[in-house]
Amino acid sequence: VAVQALRGVDLVVKTGDFMAIVAPSGRGKTTLLNIIGALDIPTGGSVNLFDRNLSELSRKDRADLRLHQLGFVFQAYNLVPVLTARENVEFVLELQGEGNGRETTALATLESLGLANLADRRPTEMSGGQQQRVAVARAVASKPKLVLADEPTANLDSENAETLLKMMRDLRDTHDMTFVFSTHDPLVVSYASRVVTLRDGVVVSDEQRNGDEIGED
Repeated sequence: VAVQALRGVDLVVKTGDFMAIVAPSGRGKTTLLNIIGALDIPTGGSVNLFDRNLSELSRKDRADLRLHQLGFVFQAYNLVPVLTARENVEFVLELQGEGNGRETTALATLESLGLANLADRRPTEMSGGQQQRVAVARAVASKPKLVLADEPTANLDSENAETLLKMMRDLRDTHDMTFVFSTHDPLVVSYASRVVTLRDGVVVSDEQRNGDEIGED
């Protein structure tokens, strides 16, 4: 049975957006993130990312685009189980060709998320919330142009969630990074500069919020 997860979504993500995509479970949020991130190709329409039509790119070109310009935070973390937290963060940096500085970068990123003491632990030795923060560290360590995060605060307490959102917002402000979240979390929505609501696979509202209000609702 064919399931139409999205129905003619028309959406422009702007550089510097701190966007929350909000919808009940099963309404297309993750599918939309996967399409924006060149993980899935739509059956109709077109997706342009950094002035490139994703449908016209080869599988290798899409992989290169993801590696060098995108960061992903998956709902299931997708950490490499045999690698430590530091090695998981370093792995992407190594694939990108970063040299001797990648260990320093990885450790600094983990420290910014309160994970310095877990750098040598493997995923099985960490809680779900700790694994989630390691996944975030891996996504942002190389300062990609665009970070796509699927429910990034789902397994975090309010204190760690707020620390994470502040760190991401600082990266947005200092490195011109763009963030797109799928979320049910009111805290994420309160930090968002733009809130897009999906219903039954279509955008039903797109609210641009005043930057002075962010994080204060």
